[in-house]
Amino acid sequence: MEYTQVIESPIGHLLIEASDTGLSSIKVLSQKKEEESRISNTFTEQTAQELKEYFEGNRKEFTVVLDWDGYSDFFKSVWSYLVTIPCGQTRSYGDIAKHLNSPGASRAVGLANGKNPIPIVVPCHRVIGANGALTGFALGLHVKQQLLALENPDSFGIQGELF
Repeated sequence: MEYTQVIESPIGHLLIEASDTGLSSIKVLSQKKEEESRISNTFTEQTAQELKEYFEGNRKEFTVVLDWDGYSDFFKSVWSYLVTIPCGQTRSYGDIAKHLNSPGASRAVGLANGKNPIPIVVPCHRVIGANGALTGFALGLHVKQQLLALENPDSFGIQGELF
């Protein structure tokens, strides 16, 4: 069964989806959709609480169980590495490829990063280009900048209030 919950966040309404075994996706909605068939579970509720704490600056790591069923082992290995990147730090696609013992797989890492179904919790926004440039992010580069600035305002902060 699929469980869903919608929350408001500084980057828009987030649709949290979970299975019986864990969190399976987070999507930004263009507008809040009210549907009477929404049923939450412990994974959607825990994710909602952890995201709230994250956006308030009170959470550095997520502890909700993740459900990556149906994805390739390579994608899972990239995403497993992403969750080890400390809050406020970044890695390049090449760094991740080297860590996975596939130094020529930067593009494949980029593909896996782009297919990440659980952004923020699986922090694909912490992956940048080798030259330090903010590159590709499914939720938009402006959101990537906001998330990095929230986590590390000294390195990624921009003038003015973000959230």
